[in-house]
Parts: sequence; structure tokens; C-alpha cells
Amino acid sequence: MTTLSPENSLSARQSASFILVKRKPPIDKTEWDSFFDENGHLAKSRDFICVNILERGLHPFVRTEAWKFLTGYFSWQSSQDERLTVDSMRRKNYKALCQMYEKIQPLLENLHRDFTETRNNIARDIQKIYDKDPLGNVLIDKKRLEKILLLSYVCNTQAEYQQGFHEMMMLFQLMVEHDHETFWLFQFFLQKTEHSCVINIGVAKNLNMLSTLITFLDPVFAEHLKGKGAGAVQSLFPWFCFCFQRAFKSFDDVWRLWEVLLTGKPCRNFQVLVAYSMLQMVREQVLQESMGGDDILLACNNLIDLDADELISAACMVYAELIQKDPHLASAILPQPTLSLLSGPLQSRPSSHRPPHPWKLKPHRWAEMVQGWMTGVVCAGSSVLLPSSLSMPSITPVSVGGPRCSHVYCILF
Repeated sequence: MTTLSPENSLSARQSASFILVKRKPPIDKTEWDSFFDENGHLAKSRDFICVNILERGLHPFVRTEAWKFLTGYFSWQSSQDERLTVDSMRRKNYKALCQMYEKIQPLLENLHRDFTETRNNIARDIQKIYDKDPLGNVLIDKKRLEKILLLSYVCNTQAEYQQGFHEMMMLFQLMVEHDHETFWLFQFFLQKTEHSCVINIGVAKNLNMLSTLITFLDPVFAEHLKGKGAGAVQSLFPWFCFCFQRAFKSFDDVWRLWEVLLTGKPCRNFQVLVAYSMLQMVREQVLQESMGGDDILLACNNLIDLDADELISAACMVYAELIQKDPHLASAILPQPTLSLLSGPLQSRPSSHRPPHPWKLKPHRWAEMVQGWMTGVVCAGSSVLLPSSLSMPSITPVSVGGPRCSHVYCILF
């Protein structure tokens, strides 16, 4: 285990300062293009680019291309010609997966009850999406989105479909032009973030680290959460399942946080520091009013319309504080993600269960967010839905699209 040094703490504080105090403009198209030489190879280091993304963010015109590097869709060492080849390969592989799915769909419908249930869940979730701008123009193609979600469910055994994926996939579809880009970017995003938003893989790990972090940095708050507020932290799993997307005021804020998570800066498992920073926003109210678990959830549910830069800066300061207090413990609380460090699956509720009040969906909030994305005045709700408890059909692993896609599986009969 690598022990973190005081230099890491200083770097985190500097990043926090750059984000809010020195506020440089985001990386635009001209600056992004300057990072490459005449052959399309990166002339700047990956670390340099990631730190700049952390501190400044990406201009919307750059985001699509930059995310292909951040997720692993493209290699950081690739040339322009190599990237054209890779993109062509991704397109062909996506087409092959679609053809495979069309052939086995009748078998899935007849032999796997879970497939039919999942397909119905996806169809219902898709219909809930508000897909028009303020002028009534359609922003997304629901049929295409449904197809991509079904294909993702069939092909990726590590990320079973859960409610909320339809909203995440929608954000990817809004970012890129082609279906194969939407599909692969979503798969790579899940892989790059160590499946931290997947209920039966990374969410329990995140909650355990969050509890440990609270105990170390804020023992007074931790005592309250273990006593009168018992169960409150474990009930915050929707934050991780949705990658905090319901807490922000705009889609740009959601993308801003997600691209920071993809950089791995200032540390891995940065999402845990983000959750801790959000809890700190309600800390004084919780302690002053001696809130119980349900009231704490309601207070957390009211954390909406957040600014991504402010939240990222706050999380950087928490990281700096953690390192300064105990570098060894910081390395233990925020370990390098490996399978051996993952906790067991979080116990999910039956799919027929309806979530309690704090996490009920407010339909008008999502409609406002979609409309606001077009007008610049965006409102996002922090309400979430519980994921369904679904199982995958019998599978055999097959490498698709090269070693970088080895986490994607195809069903074979």
C-alpha cells in the first residue's frame, strides 16, 4: 500500500483553490487541440491533462472527445489514425452485438423469465423520461435508448440493469452522436469507475468507506449516526447508485463531476469524499435538531441544485485534511480499488417494494432538468428509485473489441 505524503495534501488544497478562487476557464477546443502533435499523439502527459480537468473542467465542445480518453475508449498513446481505426472497430463490434441480440432474443424470451421482466422494467423506465426541450423538440430517441439499455443488460454481466441506468444512459446519448459511442462509453464508464454505482458491486464498498471516513474525521457526528441516526448512512446508497446526478442543478454539473471521477484525481474513490462533503452540509442541522434516521434522509433529500465546482472543491479539502491527519489511514480508507477490497453485495429489496417517502421520484423535477439543460436554467431533484433485484441469464465470457473491452460478455448457447 502506498503511503500518502504531505505533498498530496498540498496538491489537493491547491486544486480546491484553483477550482473556486482562481477559477480558470474550462479547457476549450483550441487548447485541447494544442495538446496533440501533428500525428495526433498527445504532447502533454496524461497526468497534466487530468489535473487540469480536475481544476478547470471541460468545455462542452471538448467533452465528447476528452471522455473517450478518460474512459479508455481511446488509448492515451494512440495517434489520430489509430483512433479512427479503433472507432471503426467499436462501430463494427456494436453492430455485431446487435445482430447477436436479434438472433437470441426469441430464446431469451422463452427460456429466461428474468429477461422479460428486465425488458419490461426498462420499457417502463424509458417512458418516464421527459425527452423534450422547452420548445417541444425531441432531444432523445427513446426506442434507440431502450435498445442500448437492453443490449447493455444482455452483454455486461457485471452491471445488471437497475432503475436509474436509463437516466445515466440518456446523459451519454445527449453527449455523443452515434449509438455505438453511447453503448461503449457507458460500458467503459462503469469499468473505469470500478462499477461504484452498481448496487451489487461497488455501492456497499463505498458505504463502508464512508462510515469509516466519518468515524475518523468527525467522531461526534459518527456517534450520532450510530445512535439516534442508526441506518442513515447505509440508506444513502442511492447517492452512489445514481452517481449523484439527482443532486445537481444542471446536466453540465453532472458531467463535470463524472469527468473528475474518471480522472482518478486527486485520489481514487473520490466519490466517497463527495458523499462525505454532502453529509457535512446537513451536519449542523442534524445535530442541533437531534434528528433520527428518517429525518436525516429527508434532510439529505433536500440537497438539490448543488454546484459541481463547489462540491468538488469541498471534497478536495476533505482529502487534504485526511492526509494531514494520518497519511497511513488515508491510504487505508481510500485504497486502490481491487476485487479483494470489494465488500459483499448490498442486500437489495424485492423489485415489488416501493421506496419510502424520501426517495420517491418527483416526475416534474426530471422534466425541469431536461428543459433547463436547453435553456441554462436547470433544476435537478435528488430523489431516487430503488434498483430492481434481477439476475442475468447463463453466460460465457467472450472478449469483445480487444483487451480493453474484456469486461463485456456475450451470451452463448
